[in-house]
Amino acid sequence: MAIPLSYNVRNLRLRKGLTIMTALGIALTVATAVFIMALLAGLNRAFGTTGDPLNVLVLRKGSNSELAAGGIQREAMQVLKELPGVTKNSRGEPLASGEDILVIVLPRKDGTGEVNVTTRFLTPLGIEMRPSVKLIAGRWFTPGQREIVVSKSINQRFARANLGDTVHIGNGDWTVVGIFDSVGTAHESEIWGDINQLATDFERTVYSSVLLRATDPLAAEALKNQANDDQRLELNGMLEPDYYASQTKSGRPIRFVGFIVAVIMAIGSSFAAMNTMYAAVAYRGREIATLRVIGFSRPSIVTSFVLESLLLSLLGALVGIILMLPFNGMTTGTQNQVTFSEAVFSLRMTPGVIGTAIIFAVVMGLLGGIAPAWHAARREILAALRD
Repeated sequence: MAIPLSYNVRNLRLRKGLTIMTALGIALTVATAVFIMALLAGLNRAFGTTGDPLNVLVLRKGSNSELAAGGIQREAMQVLKELPGVTKNSRGEPLASGEDILVIVLPRKDGTGEVNVTTRFLTPLGIEMRPSVKLIAGRWFTPGQREIVVSKSINQRFARANLGDTVHIGNGDWTVVGIFDSVGTAHESEIWGDINQLATDFERTVYSSVLLRATDPLAAEALKNQANDDQRLELNGMLEPDYYASQTKSGRPIRFVGFIVAVIMAIGSSFAAMNTMYAAVAYRGREIATLRVIGFSRPSIVTSFVLESLLLSLLGALVGIILMLPFNGMTTGTQNQVTFSEAVFSLRMTPGVIGTAIIFAVVMGLLGGIAPAWHAARREILAALRD
């Protein structure tokens, strides 16, 4: 015969002070875990959803990022844009964009210091090949002019990133003429400018990367293989989504530190739940003995106390998740471990994050409830009645 769940609910209500304190401890642990998982989910979304499967990114062989890439000669660029499978726009131009990456320093708006920011120099075709990026204010840069367009996140987080502001790059000042929104992708961490003006200012005759647009997915695979197999060019081609997925190294420090913090806090919360349940066993000795006398078995008592601990942990999980809801979608940043510039992203409380948090709380409840429940079931009836 099972003990009714209402019995556990009543006991938690009777011990309001202890119940609230334990639930708050679990809530803080769950909130911390949710915060860390939301950070990682946002970072993974920023890099994992960036790129078009029809786009092929070409780097110098041996390079794993655009910033660290060696130079791709302009002659190689001409060969790449004429490969079969490269699509053309309505004007008959092959969709191929030679690009370069620089890191500049901008001050934060809140005055907390300066941060490295990725600046991408590309052609108007490069903008055309990224249709998910939308202009939301101002205009795109004019080729041959010292003009830049900043992402919405850069505009919100950094000084000198408003329309009309100037940023010193290389030999001159570049004017902010537009703001774009890349819908939470890795381009939210970037500033865009004209590649030809950069080449003039820095006397650069090479690109750090070339982006090609294929006619279809099969052509994209073929373009990637052609770039890899041509021994004359010594290039490394990859699908654009694969490249950005490989850049999630930025999340490794967060994942490591977060795991350590979550484990330490989980152990503490489990002991708090265990202490609460042990206190309940000591306080309700006669009550437990009475349950035995009227016919409830030891397994029923174990199950009842474990359920009570689970109710406590689920209450804490609910409070912890509610505490984190205002932070969902908050923009933050971390250092990109590949480019050493700031990667901007938003916290994402996905269904997976919430589900994992609930499982996390259930595990804490089980760890905190099993030992007290076993202790309660093992007590002799006469000894408990005499307490």
